[in-house]
Amino acid sequence: MDQTALPDISEVSLPVIQPAPQPTVSDQVFNALQQRILTLELPPQTKISEADVSKKMGVSRQPVREAFKRLAKLGFLNIRPQASTMVSLISERDVLRAKFIRIALEVHTCRTACEVITPKGIDALNALIAQQRAAVAANDKRRFHALDDAFHREICVQSGVGFVWDLIHDSKGHMDRIRMLSLDATSQRLALDEHIVILDAIIKRKPEDAAAAFVQHLSRIDDLIATIKAENHSWFTDGAE
Repeated sequence: MDQTALPDISEVSLPVIQPAPQPTVSDQVFNALQQRILTLELPPQTKISEADVSKKMGVSRQPVREAFKRLAKLGFLNIRPQASTMVSLISERDVLRAKFIRIALEVHTCRTACEVITPKGIDALNALIAQQRAAVAANDKRRFHALDDAFHREICVQSGVGFVWDLIHDSKGHMDRIRMLSLDATSQRLALDEHIVILDAIIKRKPEDAAAAFVQHLSRIDDLIATIKAENHSWFTDGAE
């Protein structure tokens, strides 16, 4: 291009930016149902219908149908034409796949955190630890579960790779149902202690110690599967449904 004939910005066509949309009705239905599946308010094998959900939530069936399809794609619903739609069984295979993905991504992320985390980032993680202590003291497992996620997400953010948490979030739902089944006062304290060990290694900038602590923390799901499966065998399947 002739550098003497550069266009003025007024001559360049640009789109008009629209305000960011609020969550759609379908998004809201999806989020509400997913949360209740993950927390086991809707346990495996619960029958669920578009008609019942649309009536209860005061919406048309179309956004419910869209939410159902998204939940089915993630493996949380089994939609059978001309038959009952049901909350899926907990797939042991999918739980172990999610664990593999988390370890692969988060171990690398925590090593990065050891190299780049700032004092402000450390303060943010310490604040989450303090909030977790309060949740444990109150035996508020839903609050602790949310803070557990926030801690892992914050490590990604402070490592400069916040997008990694988006990848993890899409696969970890199968682990979450196991975690909610096992999240009593004892397991909350154990998870908190493991978070403290991870943070201590990050603060001391010891990447191998942080990585080892992460692997131990995330691998505890193996023992949880065995214990919970023995108590709730009808909720599990060894493979995909």
